[in-house]
Amino acid sequence: MPPYPSHAMHGSHRWLRLLAALSFLLLPFLGTAAAAAGEPAAPPSGKGDAAAEQGTAADTLDARRLFGAIVRVQTRAVPGARSAATLGSEREGTGIVIGEGGLILTIGYLIVEADDVKIVDSRGRTLPGKVVGYDHATGLGLVRTIAPLDARPIPFGDSDKLAERAPVMIVNHNGPDDVTLAYVVSRRLFTASWEYMLEQAIFTAPPALNWSGAALIDREGRLLGVGSLIVREAIGSDDHQVPGNLFVPIDALKPLLDDMVRNGRRAGAPRPWLGVSADEQHGRLFVTRVSPDGPGDKAGIRAGDIILAVGGVGVRSQEDFYRKVWGRGGAGTEIPLRVLQGVDVREMNVRSIDRIEYFKPQTTF
Repeated sequence: MPPYPSHAMHGSHRWLRLLAALSFLLLPFLGTAAAAAGEPAAPPSGKGDAAAEQGTAADTLDARRLFGAIVRVQTRAVPGARSAATLGSEREGTGIVIGEGGLILTIGYLIVEADDVKIVDSRGRTLPGKVVGYDHATGLGLVRTIAPLDARPIPFGDSDKLAERAPVMIVNHNGPDDVTLAYVVSRRLFTASWEYMLEQAIFTAPPALNWSGAALIDREGRLLGVGSLIVREAIGSDDHQVPGNLFVPIDALKPLLDDMVRNGRRAGAPRPWLGVSADEQHGRLFVTRVSPDGPGDKAGIRAGDIILAVGGVGVRSQEDFYRKVWGRGGAGTEIPLRVLQGVDVREMNVRSIDRIEYFKPQTTF
């Protein structure tokens, strides 16, 4: 694997940062013959040599269009929001303009139970916004500005074809001042304790520090993913502990987008949600948190319990647990669990719900 590019976009020269981003985006289109001859390569427009320090006006415009589509998302949760205990009441991250009329893609935890949404564009203007849709299965969310937003949408790339070692650019709402050049270091299944699983998560390194909702961009300036987490170990090997970021692949959104815009959610029956967070330890699933007044709490599950089986079939991993729970039907299905509480093994029936039902009412859905 090639060495990781340096996270060195924090100097004082904004213009050079912009050129670094341009170089990343334009590299595949530069003339190979000129490069082989040791001469400056002409830009794809054919208008002449790129200036060593300034670049062409057309190239600068391309970068400005890219950064113009990256916005700041600021939200405040409804009073008494159930998610405030883990996510806080006030949240901030990045949004990506993906459609006309100010349609913005972001990471879903920024907008869960959001009562107030503000969008700060690349020129520093603060615009009122509203929640358009949320999908717990992917972890993605959509918002829209109420006032017109002057920004060109970023086109979608093909994240399914994204390979390990591919160079990428991570862009957040701080613009050129906080760009991270990185590599894809792993494509693999990801599970988390909050009843969440991605089949083909994208892991990158080195880590970007402003990851929430950040845009993962390829060399053609296309959107490949949305920033979700910073992780201690991005490669997926116990032998190589490399910190990095996790991105939700954009291809996970494509079949859902129309329904999320039209109805605020994906079509079809929602997954059953138990409100039980469980971590894998030594081949066992230990309950680390139970959502207050959620299905698991009402059934009597407590932190410290060990989940042994679903429907009489043993489970030892988050993946196994989720596939067995979700495979029993949609939200509302009764999920039979075998749980170890202290020294007692108990059989429990948990009446699942749609996770949206657990949230406090929102005025923007």
